[in-house]
Amino acid sequence: MKIGTRYLQGREQAIVRGSDARIRALADVTEAAGLGRIDDVLGLVRATDEQPDLLRKLNPDALPGEPEAGTDWAPPLPNPSMILNVAFNNKELMKNAHVDPGVPNFFLKPPSCMIGTGKEIIVDPDWGAVIPEPEVCAVIGKRAKHISEEAALDVIFGFLIHNDITSHGLKFMKDSIAVTYPPDMAKPEFYTWRRLHGEDDTDAYFVYHTRSKGTDTFGPMGPWITTADEISDPNDLHVTGRLNDEIFTQDHTGNYRFTIQRCIAEASKHFTLRPGDLLSFGTTGKGNDTFPRGHKSVLIGQRQGTISIEIDPLGRLENPIRHQKGGA
Repeated sequence: MKIGTRYLQGREQAIVRGSDARIRALADVTEAAGLGRIDDVLGLVRATDEQPDLLRKLNPDALPGEPEAGTDWAPPLPNPSMILNVAFNNKELMKNAHVDPGVPNFFLKPPSCMIGTGKEIIVDPDWGAVIPEPEVCAVIGKRAKHISEEAALDVIFGFLIHNDITSHGLKFMKDSIAVTYPPDMAKPEFYTWRRLHGEDDTDAYFVYHTRSKGTDTFGPMGPWITTADEISDPNDLHVTGRLNDEIFTQDHTGNYRFTIQRCIAEASKHFTLRPGDLLSFGTTGKGNDTFPRGHKSVLIGQRQGTISIEIDPLGRLENPIRHQKGGA
């Protein structure tokens, strides 16, 4: 089943797509199933946590639908309780790392960065290298803490496409700082993640992925959430990224350093995962002859057109680029 959110007459409306590729209001579908009117996606996710068989009761095909064309898309889950993301989860990206930490790296994004398919990614060209990052993202459907890898997929409600827009210019110009510690303050654990440049190297680097990952419009998502029962193996999904009609990356979630199960299990050691959280699993970014560095070859501040990400069977996320001084 595919579930999303659109804008209708200036308000968000949760929708469901039937087998005929036509859309219905979620509240109408749940009411027809005798479940009352559930009028937003977060409410549906929380309801399925309490009633695990709820989705099986929904029959959107029993109601008349509207064509999908012309839909004014919102992010499919507009109000997530958390957007947790995995960094450096591609085997190719780790080839230049000083030290492999051996565990997934995590960072957070604010919900205010999210936009739906068709909405503009707004970039100030002065922000330097701004790139797309095609990712598979999960919607958490059950509370999870210290969950095992074997049980990790059981807590997923569904999957969607996430374009984790990243400004390396903002990251290093505004979100980073380097300090030199006095020797008595330089603890060994400060340096386990990098090579030292001599015995007297007590420099420490602090990078905060806030502006660089969370600026407004830096979280395109959608168009749909595909429920987990339709994804036989999330570690076996093909990902294609395009700039206009040119492919800049074709990759596969099998190239993740850490499986989706491992990422969920590791996250749950530190964060209580709740229904409605989003967990994005990192970039699949293998390049080609035209774009040898894959997504890193696509500098949005210097490009015109549309970025699209296609993941079968999740759908296709498309967002035009707009250059604007100061950003959104």
